[in-house]
Amino acid sequence: MDLGLKDKRALVTGSTRGLGYATALILAKEGCKVAINGRDEHKVKAAAEKIASETGTQAYGFAGDVSNASTADALIKSVLDSLGGLDVLITNAGGPAAGSFETFDEATWQKAVDTSFMSHVRLIRAALPHLRNSSAPSVLTMTSYTVKQPLPNLVLSNSVRAATVALTKSLALELGKDGIRFNSILPGWTLTERVQELMAFRAKNNDTTVEEETAKQTAEIPLGRMGQPEEFANAAVFLVSPAASFIHGVALAVDGGIIKGIF
Repeated sequence: MDLGLKDKRALVTGSTRGLGYATALILAKEGCKVAINGRDEHKVKAAAEKIASETGTQAYGFAGDVSNASTADALIKSVLDSLGGLDVLITNAGGPAAGSFETFDEATWQKAVDTSFMSHVRLIRAALPHLRNSSAPSVLTMTSYTVKQPLPNLVLSNSVRAATVALTKSLALELGKDGIRFNSILPGWTLTERVQELMAFRAKNNDTTVEEETAKQTAEIPLGRMGQPEEFANAAVFLVSPAASFIHGVALAVDGGIIKGIF
């Protein structure tokens, strides 16, 4: 299937590793010109060069912490200067710290809000005028399956990411008339650096090993394994592509079936 992404222009934030990087790579393989982003300038440059080398497609890297209020406008301007426009915006940021409710102070909650909610708000707001100039504009917010099935010791992520899904649905209702599609994607347990960090946190708390915690978590997944980053990326790239032109306002779980609810 031709996804219709050749020569489209995309920004994927939080994309020097893990799910964001995998998504940017698949976009580039589909012929999309991509801009990637992360906090570490060296890692951003290296990731962009790797994508360009592997795919033969233009890839640009822009350093910036999307949890900072000033980053979104500067980042979108840099992307426009390099790509000449914007068709696809995929908003992603690192997850908040793990821990229980009483371990977090006000500042930690505010940091989680800025990282996992306001980063989406600011990036979409900055990109919106330029997406209106696209023939096939699409926005995808990356959250987590925990917005539908909260996990213990992830109260920050459970709470704040749910707000992002509500934002995405609200914008789908409000801005669908402008032809801009808004969707969310909810990854489940996928073999990324972030998941390895969570397994290490659990192992420390439970006095076990990372291998034991990984095995326990995998046992809860109906498919019997964790996902691969490219499996998530394939779904994400389809959602933002013109091939998915009538998919709007959904929150798609890519989770191996771990969510137990019907909806």
